[in-house]
Parts: sequence; C-alpha cells; structure tokens
Amino acid sequence: MRRVGLFGGSFNPPHQAHRALALQACETLALDELRWLPAGQPWQKPAGELASPEHRLAMVQTLIAGEGRFVVDNRELSRQGPSYTLDTVRELTAEQPGTDWFLVIGQDQYARFATWHGWRELLAAVTLAVAAREGQTVQVPPALAGVPHRCVVLPLPRHDINATDIRARVARGLPIAPLVGEAVARYIDQHSLYRAAPGH
Repeated sequence: MRRVGLFGGSFNPPHQAHRALALQACETLALDELRWLPAGQPWQKPAGELASPEHRLAMVQTLIAGEGRFVVDNRELSRQGPSYTLDTVRELTAEQPGTDWFLVIGQDQYARFATWHGWRELLAAVTLAVAAREGQTVQVPPALAGVPHRCVVLPLPRHDINATDIRARVARGLPIAPLVGEAVARYIDQHSLYRAAPGH
C-alpha cells in the first residue's frame, strides 16, 4: 500500500520550516510521496493577506525543487469557493483507492480540528501526523477525546520561522534568504511581493 502525505496551507510564502516539516514527515512516516496543497481560499484566513494563487504555487514549486518525494497538487487553487481539506481527500481517495493517507498538521491545527469542515469524516479517512515543537508534547484536544482517530507525532526541530514575520521583513526591506532559501527570496524580489506593509 502506498503511503502518501498531504501538506496543505496558504504558503504565503512557503519557507524553510515548511520544508523541514515535510522532510521530517517523509522520514518518520516512510512516505512514498508528500503532496503540497496550496489553499485557494483558506476559509479560516482573511483573503486580503494572500499573494495570488499563481505566485504561491510558483513559490512552492521553487522551494521543493530537487526533492523527488515532493509533489505539488494545485487542485485547491483551481477549485471554486473555500478550500476544504475534506473535498480534497474525497477526490484523492476516489483517484487512488487503497492509498494510506497521512494529513500533516501543526499542533495549533490539531487543537482546532473540530472546527474543520466535515472533521469527523476527515478523521475516518486519514491518519493525522501532528508536528510537535521541540520540547512540547501533543495533547488530544477535548473535542476529539471521545472520537476514535489515528494520530502520530512528528518530532520537529526548533524553527523560529513564520510567514507573518517574513512578510514584515520584506516590507521593511530586510533580508529573508535564510528563512525561505535563495531561490524563493529571489522570486519574491523579482515579483515585488509583500512590499506593502502587512496588516499584521
């Protein structure tokens, strides 16, 4: 049975901590493939903060170049309406029956999982792979405590990198290459992304 990881997010922009988590997932879960799924309209985030779908897709492709287990799946970018992970999992399950699916998420997403669209069906369809920040333990959220689900923990080295800070650094003209890699930093500069002061 093929083992495939699903790694979604706004990737606004994608950065080295994303790549580190994806590589950790491949190793810990013995994945045959990890699919990066840039969100079209993340329903829990304000749309105004996002770079265009085309730019976010291109940045993910740039960040993961050269890693054979990584694949970019753009279905959520082309889908109309909000990006629901459940819709994606339904489509993939129909396309690739018999695959063992692992949904890679952070601890904060795990804590809020009961707010996700169709979360009970989603729990039945995938194994959750929850990234545990260094020195922290993963606790089952109270809302999920009575719901059977499969969960594995991904130990993650400490990375003090987040997209909000990266956008703020770009707006202030500060270097970001150590945070996103040379190629993504060059792409952001060439396309003048995030130059306006971020809202947060």
